[in-house]
Amino acid sequence: MKQRIIVKEKKGTKLLHRLGTILREIREAVSGTDQDFTETSIMRAIFLLSVPSVLEMVMESIFVIADMFFVSRLGADAVATVGLTESLLTISYAISLGLATATTSMVSRRIGEKNPARASETAFQAILTGIAVSILISIPAALYSGKLLAMMGASETIVSQYSGYTRIMMSGNLVIMLLFIINAIFRSAGDAAVAMRVLWIGNIINIVLDPCLIFGLGPFPELGVTGAAIATTTGRGISVLYQLWLLFFGRKRIRLAFGQLTVRFKVIARLLRLSVGSIGQNLIATTSWIALVRIISIFGSEVVAGYTIAIRIINFALLPSWGISNAASALVGQNLGANKPSRAEKAVIVTGLINMVFLGITGVVLIVFPRFFIQLFISEDVVLSSGIECLRILSIGFIAYGFGMVLVNSFNGAGDTATPLRINIFAYWLLEIPLAWFLAITSGMKEQGVYTAILIAESIMTITAWLVFRRGRWKLKVV
Repeated sequence: MKQRIIVKEKKGTKLLHRLGTILREIREAVSGTDQDFTETSIMRAIFLLSVPSVLEMVMESIFVIADMFFVSRLGADAVATVGLTESLLTISYAISLGLATATTSMVSRRIGEKNPARASETAFQAILTGIAVSILISIPAALYSGKLLAMMGASETIVSQYSGYTRIMMSGNLVIMLLFIINAIFRSAGDAAVAMRVLWIGNIINIVLDPCLIFGLGPFPELGVTGAAIATTTGRGISVLYQLWLLFFGRKRIRLAFGQLTVRFKVIARLLRLSVGSIGQNLIATTSWIALVRIISIFGSEVVAGYTIAIRIINFALLPSWGISNAASALVGQNLGANKPSRAEKAVIVTGLINMVFLGITGVVLIVFPRFFIQLFISEDVVLSSGIECLRILSIGFIAYGFGMVLVNSFNGAGDTATPLRINIFAYWLLEIPLAWFLAITSGMKEQGVYTAILIAESIMTITAWLVFRRGRWKLKVV
């Protein structure tokens, strides 16, 4: 009896010790760490980089829901204005993500080479590039915001009464660009916790200001949907100011000094060359989504509504996984810079397996309980039925999605943005869209054919990416 008590006490002590270790690791991940991710264990490196990235994505998802919650109180025209403006900003987001991806591959490589001076130089060139590109987009977009809305099919009411929202959002393109790029600098240097805090600050400010400026609470003026644009741009702007302060005065891996701020056209040219592939990836994915919506629209607005709701739920579920896959990107760049290609490959495989398990569990939940999630947004029978069907079919592929997004991010982290671009062209344009048309129209499967085509294309894309990954040419990429 006494021996059993001793054994139980030992097990309890071990459990408490493990729990304490996990809590310490979480605290280090969230508060920031000075670990060398080319030396520490791969599992620990993935954990320390993933936790803040996942929390960052969680806040981003909360921001999207909160923003739409407040704007939806203003009516259909306000919601439509936000939707149309987001469509216009798609190009800006694609360019921002492209530059951020190029920045990640170059900065992480310099960090891995133990060359923080060159990493800082690259970071500054990325910021300069982002400023220049954003100005080229912002000025004409702001001047012709009304005409752009009309071109997107907006009603006269939206163009005349709500174009202020679009004008402010398009003018704020600079803060969008810098927010993406500078957070990529922090993540690629291993300071993922800083990127997390920056986004949390911006989104919390936006969530607080949204109701104040939209509805005129307290001393704030009632600005309607325009207030939502001001709140968003203000939150992002303050975040960018905080980012810049950290870059110049913070004690992080990347630090800018005023005496080193010179233009390096060769570095900028390399950034632009690398970003083209990533921009192409985002644009291909966007255009394929538009094509699929066009096919689905043949079967009625209720089906489109069900598909839209299901996709929103799926995107929400995928956000934490993108946070996990960001860890793979930074680890690949740093370990290739440290001349450790085998360790870079192992990091990708381990991260991919973790993401597969996470998304696999998520997929099972969505397959078993699709009605619960769709009903959170709508109760109309036809829309509900369509949304349940879409959510259930697409969730089957979550395991493949989990591994695929890690593989794509690993190519980008290595600076090989051309490979995932070619894979995207094959999977989305040459396979997914023609297959969706064939199954939905020719074979008579209707919307089920589109959902099935998405599942097949995404799965084949993951298999293709894995085959290319195993060839190992990405390890030889020079950036």
